[in-house]
Amino acid sequence: MSLPAIDTFLFFFINRDIQSGFFDVMMTFVTKKAYLIFLPFCLLFFLKDRKKAITAFVIGSVSLLIADWSSNSLKYFFERLRPCAALQGVRMLVGCSDSFSMPSNHAVNAFAFMTPFYILIKNRLRFAFAAVAVVVAFSRVYVGVHYPSDVMAGALLGFLFSLSIIQLHGWSSRRFQQKPYSTALIVLLLAFSLFRIYYILNGPLDLSPDEAHYWEWSRRLDLSYYSKGPMIACLIYLGTHVFGDSVLGIRILSVIFSALGSVFIYLLGRELYSEQAGLFSAVLMQIIPLFAAYGILFTIDSPFTFFWILSLFLFNKAMNESQISNLKSQMSWYLLGFSIGLGLLTKYTMAFFYPCAFLFLVLSGERRRLLMTRGPYIAVIVSILIFSPVIIWNANHDWVTLRHTAGQAHIAEGIRISLKSFFEFLGSQLGVITPLIFLLMAVSIWIRRREGGGAFLFWFSVPIFIFFLFKSLQAKVQANWALPCYITGILALSAFSLRRFYQKRKGGKIVIAAAVTLSLIVTSIAHYSSILNLPVEMDPASRLRGWRDLGEEISGIYQQMSLTHPVFIFSDKYQVSSELAFYVKGHPTTYCINLDRRMNQYDLWPGFNDLVHYDAIFVRVDDAEAPEKVSAAFRKVEKKVFTTYTKKHSKIRDYSIFLCYDFSGLKRERPETF
Repeated sequence: MSLPAIDTFLFFFINRDIQSGFFDVMMTFVTKKAYLIFLPFCLLFFLKDRKKAITAFVIGSVSLLIADWSSNSLKYFFERLRPCAALQGVRMLVGCSDSFSMPSNHAVNAFAFMTPFYILIKNRLRFAFAAVAVVVAFSRVYVGVHYPSDVMAGALLGFLFSLSIIQLHGWSSRRFQQKPYSTALIVLLLAFSLFRIYYILNGPLDLSPDEAHYWEWSRRLDLSYYSKGPMIACLIYLGTHVFGDSVLGIRILSVIFSALGSVFIYLLGRELYSEQAGLFSAVLMQIIPLFAAYGILFTIDSPFTFFWILSLFLFNKAMNESQISNLKSQMSWYLLGFSIGLGLLTKYTMAFFYPCAFLFLVLSGERRRLLMTRGPYIAVIVSILIFSPVIIWNANHDWVTLRHTAGQAHIAEGIRISLKSFFEFLGSQLGVITPLIFLLMAVSIWIRRREGGGAFLFWFSVPIFIFFLFKSLQAKVQANWALPCYITGILALSAFSLRRFYQKRKGGKIVIAAAVTLSLIVTSIAHYSSILNLPVEMDPASRLRGWRDLGEEISGIYQQMSLTHPVFIFSDKYQVSSELAFYVKGHPTTYCINLDRRMNQYDLWPGFNDLVHYDAIFVRVDDAEAPEKVSAAFRKVEKKVFTTYTKKHSKIRDYSIFLCYDFSGLKRERPETF
């Protein structure tokens, strides 16, 4: 008898052969209201040993959350149908869920929650509590929704997760006695990282257009790209080769870089001031909206933030070691150059590191002598060598990145004053940093700009902010462009405001607590913005919704049209083309037609112009008509409008989908704007 046959035999034995009216009532209640049985036990444990009961409850709750999430993910890995959906003659006492069967979440959750009470509290009550968990697991077979192997696997999984959390708690408790700040950092970063992985897998946000576009780059690795260096493409290539072409594969490194960024800002804060300042800086990085977003979304700012922090750490290390060991100092300058170079390959804003470091060295008397040593120049040379692939690529592509950057900077528009963009920039900074944090940063940097490490923080913050502030008078500045100046702002807030306001002023605790709380609230709401019921046009997250639905719609059309002729997909916007490349089944090659738009990366890749006699699917945003240029290139064009909605049935946007037949060819035109 095979194992599946034994499993099925045991299932029917429990589900049908031992049935009784009493069991029917009891098992139905247990499977639906298990928490009502667990709560009295928790209360009894609390009355017997309050401290251990609270510890067990917290560990059990954390274990339950992690185990429940993991078991949900495993269901889609095994994809085992429930017995009520796969077998005939199942006696059903509850509804048969559409989800998969292996493992049983009820069993996972019951054992995950019960285990810490059983292990940590040594009294007879724990045996009864364990028996309740067994009954909960058993009930899932009795009511007909799980096989015995499902609940056994679930029980084992819940036990192992809970045991792991118990071990982590024991380790962190022992370590906390000797190294409280670094231990707290490890535990907090682990918690933040686990939540972010959960959110990536189960959250409401599709890939952003930029993420999808960078994923497109990762499918065509090169020395550089039209608007950015190659780092983001290489990192996504790495992530997707480990986790597949999935949202997790693209975003997993955002979680890792966010955690590493906090580790190094902690180390830098510890070197400059104290472990307390370092820990507070690391935590602030995780909850300030601007930085928290890049702990989930994997755009260039995620690795860029890390490389900027790492470079600050190495710069400070190189300066300090110059006074002790020339050999150690030389190595640190090499590492600094390497870090800056990697940052430049990620985002060109990394170039601000050069003038900031120069201003700091020139205007800091005791450090000025370093300009007479070769260390800083070694760092510059190494960084340029690391950056050289971008230079080589641009030399072979008519310096399109310089043209694009000049266009982004609105250089051609000349000198003009725009108060609108100026106040928009200020408003955006208050939004992404939150007003109280922004104000405390500014006060902290200014008051202590000449004391200790204050000059270091000042020169790596204020010049960048002033540059973009004045730039906003001339043209629009994106909210994230000034990001690096807030990294040292976080350190200043932690080192100075914490000491000045928290320790020396009665109202300081309230101010600090209010600033952190407001930042945490804004970040939390940003993760689940739908709770505010904002109109779609006012919800920034709406740009990250509806793409999966569009991809499913186009997948059906693509599959149907491909039955008779080869088909290609294109749009007039790189954002739509990239999202379709990711969300259409099979990840087909997509294209972006030039309809009097500025240049993008698709213009540097082979186009569809020679795919004569192919059929095509052309997608535009909004309810729009087919451009004459497109209509003239096909024998027939049919239009349909597809609308995407939120889960609350609010309209996100319309898409015009054009079914195009018999492509006759099209002359390729090079964009004139960059």
